[in-house]
Amino acid sequence: MKSTIYACLFLCFAVLVGCSSSTGELMSPNQIVVSKTQNKLFIADETANRISIVNLENSELESPVLLDGKPGGLALSADESILYVTLSDPQGRLQEIDLATQKVERTVQVGHTPMSPVLSPDGNAIYLCNRFNNSVSKIDLKSFTITNTSQADREPVDLALAEKGNLLLVANHLPSGSANADYHTATISVFNAETLEPLKEILLPNGSNSLNKIALSPDEKFAYVTHILARYNVPTNQVERGWINTNALSIIDIQDTSYLCTVMLDNLDRGAANPYDVKCSDDGKNLYVTHSGTNELSIINREALHQRIANIAYGADLTVYARSLEVIQNDLSFLQGIRKRIDLNGKGAKGLALKDNKIFVSMYFSGFVTEIDLSGTNSISPIELGIQAKPDLARLGEIYFNDATLCKQHWQSCTSCHPGDARVDGLNWDLLNDGIGNPKNTKSMLLAHSTPPSMITGIRADANLAVRAGIEHILFTQQPETIAVAIDAYLSSLKPVPSPLLVNGELSESAKRGKEVFQKAQCAHCHSGTYFTNMKSYDVGEGTGLEASQKFDTPTLVEIWRTAPYLYDGKAMNLKELFTTYNTSDKHGKTADLTEQELDDLEEYCLSL
Repeated sequence: MKSTIYACLFLCFAVLVGCSSSTGELMSPNQIVVSKTQNKLFIADETANRISIVNLENSELESPVLLDGKPGGLALSADESILYVTLSDPQGRLQEIDLATQKVERTVQVGHTPMSPVLSPDGNAIYLCNRFNNSVSKIDLKSFTITNTSQADREPVDLALAEKGNLLLVANHLPSGSANADYHTATISVFNAETLEPLKEILLPNGSNSLNKIALSPDEKFAYVTHILARYNVPTNQVERGWINTNALSIIDIQDTSYLCTVMLDNLDRGAANPYDVKCSDDGKNLYVTHSGTNELSIINREALHQRIANIAYGADLTVYARSLEVIQNDLSFLQGIRKRIDLNGKGAKGLALKDNKIFVSMYFSGFVTEIDLSGTNSISPIELGIQAKPDLARLGEIYFNDATLCKQHWQSCTSCHPGDARVDGLNWDLLNDGIGNPKNTKSMLLAHSTPPSMITGIRADANLAVRAGIEHILFTQQPETIAVAIDAYLSSLKPVPSPLLVNGELSESAKRGKEVFQKAQCAHCHSGTYFTNMKSYDVGEGTGLEASQKFDTPTLVEIWRTAPYLYDGKAMNLKELFTTYNTSDKHGKTADLTEQELDDLEEYCLSL
């Protein structure tokens, strides 16, 4: 009887995400741009590796632009005759596509996982993020070559160009630095747009992470960035009222290049999880935010929002809770009366585009675009991009992993703490599986099912148990076993991303020397085998307080370049700190007598795995 119920649930969900048969192909639409002169949508499909084209005159599909990689971002030329596409591979590329012929005219190699291209106002240059190089680049469109590259903070994922101030604002996905610092947050990097000279790092509220998109107001006075605001300083013993994670929109004052305030996108008793894209209407009256975890669109009266903020700044018309700009970030009623939430009838609301009185939102997991007509009753209808293939078990698990409706009151999904394909948020969390008052740094879920035990202290025998415990104690719900099984399949399907330190896919000369140092320092005694772990636990002298003399599970070193900060409490900002400052007893490898060159080479090798 129970198996019959689970089978029915699986079938119903397949219908929900648009899987009408076993035929078709897997589609994952994300970024959207709209051509106002051609009246067309261009949609980046991340699994079909193509640009889908929709004629808005009749909502019919045209022949797609086929690509040889995953499209990570789109930008139209000023005359809308050329489409620029970033291919988000380790050997990333920017391609120029003639829309009349749908042919790639020029290609330039850029950085690791390029995304979010933005055209300069004069049409002579394009800017983009190189996510895993932690950099931004400027490409001259006449010569189609890179003219400038500068370092951002950590994992830059989106940018906005403020023409009036000649500023480039870059949203960094994750916080950098030590996780046990008093203040740990992701930042907005500000550059001179002409030279890419770094000007400033704007700090968001403590706990800000998973920054996704940034948009400007039409007058360029303000920038808006979507992100999660983690309440990581408290134990995870409840989820109500955003106790663990809240979902936020931060506002930047561009004129002063300073942080203004952060607004909660949630309601008092219902989260608006995983905010993704944000756009401002051309007339500046409204803001639009997609929520990929709750599959919704928020429509915010921007004029009323700023009036409310101004009232608080000047001490007039205070809300019931917020009495200052600093407290707005804790006020779950702040948007009451000036925001609408619209269910988009699909799964995975991500990219959005605006045209006249219509909004278009890509439904990543459903494989279609939702059209919202604002001219009347906010009616919604799907624009089909083809026949969506029935999801296999791993894809179904990916859907569940990103689905905040599985959480009590919809505050968070699994990806809220494990963003970027089930990796890390860079924060310490006080989970209750091994006591209270002893927070641990978030672990990547990559290879979790292949390297038991699970959790930093090995408190869970394997990842299967950890997944089920996470559903019960982090999402605070009971779910059918089929959901956990699907999540297991998804996590087991994850593949490592090649390190940005590799040179043409191979170890650098420094890393080759570091490989020898790895043996000399006896790192391989514990970090051995295919996954660089013997799956045993040791006291390596790093525990303090409640964790003094605690044995910790030996983690895999695969993709360690992506999982900073390091050690159980994230106190080491980088591996060199781990080898030196936090290994004075030489219990965590024999590093005390290594030269500076050897330490650098060892770090290079580990970060190349």
